[in-house]
Amino acid sequence: MVEVEVVYAAVERQVLLTVVVAPGTSLRAAVQASGIGAQFPELDLVDCPLGIFGKVVAHAEVRAVQAGDRIEIYRPLLADPKEVRRLRAAKAALARQQNP
Repeated sequence: MVEVEVVYAAVERQVLLTVVVAPGTSLRAAVQASGIGAQFPELDLVDCPLGIFGKVVAHAEVRAVQAGDRIEIYRPLLADPKEVRRLRAAKAALARQQNP
């Protein structure tokens, strides 16, 4: 058996669960086996992005868990970071033009 952690950080609370699964279990299956979906019914555990220690895993349905993995469930972005930076830069440029 393999012991891993499943973590999710909602806006108002964070949860870390330890789950023991069979060797060869996929990341997605380990997340579903953790029962975290019962605590956060708004989560779409079938399609949500998953990662290991801060790095997104592209094929969570295929990648097998390893002992000690911390599987992270990521929330969808509310705003595109590149777009936010672009808007901030445009606002700063406008402020410089108005106040030379």
